Order: sequence, then C-alpha cells, then structure tokens
Amino acid sequence: MKQVKENKMKKIIFLLTILTAWTGCKKVEEKEPVKQEKTLENRVFPKLMENRYNVAFLIMDGTFNTEFTAPFDIFQHTQYREEIKAMNVFTVANTLKPVTTFEGVRILPDYDYTKDTLPPIDILVVPSAEHHLDSDLEDTTLINFVRKVSEKALFVSSHCDGAFVLAKSGVLDGFASTTFPSDIDKYKTMFPNLDVRKDVLFVHDGKFITSAGGARSFDAALYLCEYLYGAEIARSLSGGLVIDWDLSKVSHTVIKR
Repeated sequence: MKQVKENKMKKIIFLLTILTAWTGCKKVEEKEPVKQEKTLENRVFPKLMENRYNVAFLIMDGTFNTEFTAPFDIFQHTQYREEIKAMNVFTVANTLKPVTTFEGVRILPDYDYTKDTLPPIDILVVPSAEHHLDSDLEDTTLINFVRKVSEKALFVSSHCDGAFVLAKSGVLDGFASTTFPSDIDKYKTMFPNLDVRKDVLFVHDGKFITSAGGARSFDAALYLCEYLYGAEIARSLSGGLVIDWDLSKVSHTVIKR
C-alpha cells in the first residue's frame, strides 16, 4: 500500500514538473512579440560621425542589388582612409519595415523619410528599382522627397533607371544626364526636353552624376571619390575591392559650366 502511494506521488510530481515547464515556455512565447515591438520603437539609429559627408541611399521594394551595393561599398570604405572627409552612409525608405530587393535580399531601412526627422543629406544616391519607369513615378511623396533633398544636397547621384526618378522630380532640367543603355530611347521619349547623353557610362553636370548602372555603378562612385579626394584615394578604394580603376579609360562626360 505504501509503495502504491509513493508511486502516485511520483507521478503527480512528474506531471507538475511538465506543466510548470510548459507554462514557462508559453509565457516566453507570449512575450516575444512585445520584445520585437520595443526593439522597433527604440531602434538604434546609425552613428553619424561629425565632419563627414552624410550620404543617403534611397531604397524601396524592387531596388536592384548592384546599383545599391556598388556605391554603398565604395562610399562606406572612405571611413578607413586617413586625412579625408569620409562618408556616413545610411538608407532611407518610406517604411521602417524590411524592403526586398529585386533579387530577394531583405534590407532594414535606417530612416523612414515620411515620418522621421532626417539628418542633413549632403549626397543623395538613387539606385534603380523595378518600377522606376512606371508606378514609382506616380508616387508624389517619393518625387517630392527627391526634389526637396536635391535642393540642398551637394551631390545627387542616380544609377541605371534612377535617372527617371530624378527627371520626374524636375531636378535634371537644364542638365545633361544618362541612364541604362537599353532605356535611353524611352528616357528621351518620356522627357523630351532633357539633354540626354548616350554611349557613356556616367555624366557629371553640376551637382548631378547619372550612371548607366549595373556593375558600372562602381565607376560613378569611384569618380565622385576621385573628384572629392583625388586619384590616389580613388585608386586605394578601388584596390580594396580588386577593381582596376583608371578614370582615363572610362567613357564619361563632364560638363563644365
């Protein structure tokens, strides 16, 4: 009889142990979403060093990887060069939720330009995105943002079809520009009053640098670095990415006014 009672007690203790463990797991699971929400609300903004150029990359769903990552890599590496005014790089979008590139990479934006107070933007970079020839051009909030930032920025750079967004905002009026080679004719048709250059990899006119895009986005980014820091720094940056950089061998147009 005593043995039976002891066995019953052991079973009860075992069941209580399982129940306690299960309840504890459930509580942890219920708390997780709260932790995620707090992380989003209290997110850590990029640490922007003083006495640097603030470089904003405009991203959205459908952004093409190379047009974003090529200039981002070049500009980000300026912080490892001494005795220059390096660059703070960060991303801006119309959301804080992850955006998905055309190739499927998910990126968490640093700032929501529709809600956040943004730091001063010295250089705006507009990579190409999937809908830059159609629906993105009807996004008045996006177009107005580009127009407003371009007024005060020192430089504005587009890659591939990012030029369509700049053109739609009106900031390229009176300036020469280029875009993705196979979209040149559509670019001319859509913006017949623009000075469009073809058969070049990038055009620099005033504060605007427009690039053919793709892997040649590296060229436009390295050119801006050479313009700001000199050829030696540009070659150093390109060497770090195993790129044979020589501006004289790159087809481009610089308009001097």
